[in-house]
Amino acid sequence: MRPHLRLGNSKGFTLIEVLIVIIIIGVLAGLAIPLYRVTVEKSRKAEALGVLSAMRQAEGRYLSTWNTYTTGGAGAVGSATGPIDFDFSAATLEVGGQTLHFSYAVTTATTNTVLLLTATRNATDGGTAGDTVTLNQAGVVGGTGAFVG
Repeated sequence: MRPHLRLGNSKGFTLIEVLIVIIIIGVLAGLAIPLYRVTVEKSRKAEALGVLSAMRQAEGRYLSTWNTYTTGGAGAVGSATGPIDFDFSAATLEVGGQTLHFSYAVTTATTNTVLLLTATRNATDGGTAGDTVTLNQAGVVGGTGAFVG
């Protein structure tokens, strides 16, 4: 028997062994990446709900003072025609180096007694632009797209 054909003294991996390892890594990556994206979007929803909750609290303070909700008027802060005491503008939030994943909006009914706060996802960091998270004056959470449920 020739010495180079003996399996007992062979060193290294065969091509089949390497291919099997590559296939296993590919399968694991194929399962892990979608789950990772779902987890990231859940954390983004939590981020949006934190901001929407703070906006709802600010609107509640405004309502207790002026007996109406506001969408942010041209008046001074603290006046009946002014905005709430919570600045959710992109310019303010990006000052601290934060990446904005949502744009925020306040909607009120004609009588200004019904409130709907909306966070609309932008395409930053691979998000699906247009998916929304909503919160109303009663604290009911809703959503569209990746944020349903």
